[in-house]
Amino acid sequence: MLMLKGKVAVVTGSTSGIGLGIAKVLAAQGADIVLNGLGYASEIEAIRSGIERDHGVRAVHDGADMLKGAAVRGLVAAAVENFGRVDILVNNAGIQFTAPVEEFPADKWDAILAINLSSSFHGIAAALPQMKRQGWGRIINVASAHGLVGSTHKAAYVAAKHGLVGLTKVVGLEAAGTGITVNAVCPGWVRTPLVEKQIADIAALKRISQQDAAMDLLGEKQPSRSFVAPEQVGGTVAFLCSPMADQITGTAIAVDGGWTAQ
Repeated sequence: MLMLKGKVAVVTGSTSGIGLGIAKVLAAQGADIVLNGLGYASEIEAIRSGIERDHGVRAVHDGADMLKGAAVRGLVAAAVENFGRVDILVNNAGIQFTAPVEEFPADKWDAILAINLSSSFHGIAAALPQMKRQGWGRIINVASAHGLVGSTHKAAYVAAKHGLVGLTKVVGLEAAGTGITVNAVCPGWVRTPLVEKQIADIAALKRISQQDAAMDLLGEKQPSRSFVAPEQVGGTVAFLCSPMADQITGTAIAVDGGWTAQ
């Protein structure tokens, strides 16, 4: 029996990285998938059709711009129109920029807060009424270890991710007893395009190899000295969608190789 057969999952920022890993794991459990994210049309189509072929589910792509609240709400509305329901909302879309706070560009601050935090608010506000009508729903916000601890030069990202954990707690309380759970997953270093850029920057700054730069990055924060795999984040999300997690709500689960245990 596929645990999520007949369910519909919207996963933002899911054309690569963590979001794609989550989408594939949910599809493997039988969920129909609404992909969202950027990329070349041909590559997105290959991802979409591959999910359908490999898992026997329906998959569509919606290019809604996560910078715009109305577009995020439209993404959820379109999913309900196309599939008749939305059962799972995974708020994963995110961007990054690093600089000391006094040098942090205001436009980068605004964009990071809009995509990493406000888009989740708009998605949740749009999805909750439908989930309440169904009497069941799962909302998973992909935060970060930076939703639990801070790091230098990441003012906007850390602020947004801490805000996302706070939003998770509030909506978890508001939805308690309705059949809807709301949780945050907080990954440590995952080898995504965002992290690849940080590895490249370290390699250039220290004049070391990409491999040594990756170990340098892990050694500073992540005691396991291994990257988290997107599929491992997806597995945590799938667990939160299972009946075994019915009483887990309003919490943040770290998947970080021991980062936040220090």
